[in-house]
This record gives sequence, C-alpha cells and structure tokens, in this order.
Amino acid sequence: MTPDLFPGNPSLDMLALELQATRRGFCRIAGIDEAGRGPLAGPVVAAAVILPDGLILPDVNDSKTLTAALREELFELISKEALAVGVGVGGHELVDSINILQATLSAMRDAVLSLSPAPDFLLIDGISSIHMNIPQRTVKKGDSLSLSIAAASIIAKVTRDRMMAEYDVLYPGYGFAAHKGYAAVSHLAAIAKLGPSPIHRKSFSGVKEHVPAGQGEELSGSGSGLLPF
Repeated sequence: MTPDLFPGNPSLDMLALELQATRRGFCRIAGIDEAGRGPLAGPVVAAAVILPDGLILPDVNDSKTLTAALREELFELISKEALAVGVGVGGHELVDSINILQATLSAMRDAVLSLSPAPDFLLIDGISSIHMNIPQRTVKKGDSLSLSIAAASIIAKVTRDRMMAEYDVLYPGYGFAAHKGYAAVSHLAAIAKLGPSPIHRKSFSGVKEHVPAGQGEELSGSGSGLLPF
C-alpha cells in the first residue's frame, strides 16, 4: 500500500476540511479522535495526527468501517507518512473520577500536547472542543469527513485494541482481547461470575452493580500502567 499524491483522486473529498483551514492560513492541521468511550473496562485513548499537505491515503476512513487487519496496516502507514502522531490515554480511574467525556477531552489534550511539531489548527471529531489556546473546529462524524481525523481514529483504535489484548493476558476470563471491553453478552456474564477486574470502570452500569460494598476504591489499582504502544 502506498500513499497517493495525485490530485483528482476521489479521496480528495476527505481533504476538504483541511483545505479550508489551509486557505485560512493554517499549515499544521491536526485531526483528533478517540477510541473507547463506550466500553465497561480499560482506558479511553485519543490520537492526534498531522499529515503532510496534499497527502492522500485512499484506504483511510473511519476506523469502525475497516477490518482489524487493514487497521493494523494503515496504522503502520500513517505512523510512517505523518508529520506527527500523538497519543493520549485516560485510564479507567480517570474515567471514574471525572466522567467519560472529561476523561476523553483530557486524553485528546494530551495527544495534542505530544505532537512535534505542534499544530496550529485542530479538527476534532464530535461536538466538544478541547480547552486549549489553539484554533479548532469540531466536526460531527468527522472520522468519515476528514482524512486527518480518520487517520487519528485508526491510531487511537489500534493503540487501544493492543492495550486490551495485553490486559486480556493480565486478567484472563473476561475476554478483553475479543470484545475490547465493550458490553458483549459474554463480557457481562464474566463480570457477574468473576466480579469486576482492576481495569473495569466501576461507575458504569453493568459494572457498578457488581462492585462489593466498601470495596470500590480497591478495584482501581493495578492494571493502568500499560504503555500505549
């Protein structure tokens, strides 16, 4: 798989938002997206990606529409071709302490801060802006409208999936490698049988009902130290 730098490619539509920002004078436009807002366990992971001007990656799209194998391939391509890639992680303890939206925005901010070179404009998937002194635009369904956001969605998804596969080894019996912490029937059954693991979000329905009385704090301990890569 190789990137396409030729104008006229149908994928050029995915650069419309970036081109609008470029016409306004911005030159380092970062797309930002997250993975893992809905699961019952594990972190929320955000990614920020700055792509070179004019770069077209024909297969890059919303990560949810891609196969796992293609996401892995595109992860490597994006990491190679991007000007900068940043990742931020909001652990399960943070999710429980400040809620999933605020944990997501915190992870997004960390992802942006880790970019080098720093961006001068942000394209953010969704409707919530990031508390940063950088011009930005939120975009509903941005991962299907912006190449930079779509690239970030792939980086975030693959990063989080890899983390959940590692957690599956640390905490066997829950099936984290298969369902990635989402509320699959098998996952809910495992929680009911085994109780919450150290990486479960104890504030979430489906988990909090199984937290032993007086033991809530003990559930948020080990299991948050995995690196994003």
